[in-house]
Amino acid sequence: MKKIFLLEDDLTIAKNLILLLRSEGFTVTHAPTRREALAALAGSRFDLALIDISLPDGNGFTVCTEIKESQDIPVIFLTASGDEASVVTGLNMGADDYITKPFRPRELVARIKTALRKSGVSTSAFEICGLHVDTASGVVKKDGSDVFLSALEYRLLLVFINNPGIIITRNRLLDELWDAAGEFVNDNTLTVYIKRLREKIEKDPANPQIILTVRGTGYRLGDGNASE
Repeated sequence: MKKIFLLEDDLTIAKNLILLLRSEGFTVTHAPTRREALAALAGSRFDLALIDISLPDGNGFTVCTEIKESQDIPVIFLTASGDEASVVTGLNMGADDYITKPFRPRELVARIKTALRKSGVSTSAFEICGLHVDTASGVVKKDGSDVFLSALEYRLLLVFINNPGIIITRNRLLDELWDAAGEFVNDNTLTVYIKRLREKIEKDPANPQIILTVRGTGYRLGDGNASE
């Protein structure tokens, strides 16, 4: 699972970003200030950093410098609209990309995946039981034919393929699927989405091999054999 470091002082934006990124299968460490960011970076390694330029105790440029000196990972700056000078400064300091607020969630995710792919960190292809998922392009195929998933069904699938061998509780799935835009998913609708997803990706939805039920607990990604 890819680890993202998020430096964002606006707690509402940070909360929504954390929910969005978790729904895409990332783990997220958040810091709201430059000081806390430097402390968090000192003891951990990450795969990518999202850095807000404007901070209450300085700016994100020094944090970018710190990251680039200690970890060879992509840095994407989050910038205020029209702040061209900051963008140029950030790119000159080694940032890999920038995105201007307010931004569309899907655009940010696409930028992150592009940066990870260029850095060689992300593995974009996944296959199981005739199902092929290319997370870089968002294309899903079953036995060579395109599978058309809704946005929520696709996010649900990503949670499983990004957590192989891990039992995922229903409560965690509900947390992961809470959309940054505020789309509500409750326990009943989760059951419906699991059923719909199985109907689209399983060879035999009544005997699933990809998304297995762990009774009394939740679900897990299968290994291609019969369900439990």
